Amino acid sequence: QVQLDESGGGLVQPGGSLRLSCTASGSIFSFGTMGWYRQAPGKQRELAADITLGGTTNYADSVKGRFTISRDNAKNTVYLQMNSLKPEDTSVYYCNVQASPTAWPPKWYPYWGQGTQVTVSS
Repeated sequence: QVQLDESGGGLVQPGGSLRLSCTASGSIFSFGTMGWYRQAPGKQRELAADITLGGTTNYADSVKGRFTISRDNAKNTVYLQMNSLKPEDTSVYYCNVQASPTAWPPKWYPYWGQGTQVTVSS
């Protein structure tokens, strides 16, 4: 079982910044790709950004140049630095982690955090 502890959401004015954190723990051999998804009211959940174990990053076009994803493998933590926030970034942000209970071959299972609200408004 994997537990994900998210933090960092809140209310911010347009142009402001927030940093989300998600720490994974549990009886698991390794964590793979970690990422952040978001879901606005009435819309489907979409990928904001993710990062592989090796550090390769992937961003949605809508956040490129404004958001930066990073991870600390020693702490099993993924971060999302969000700058130049816009009202359209308002969503619930969900941490997603791929975890494997076995060393080799790895068998990846997805786990989701409970979500943290980000509201961008003046």
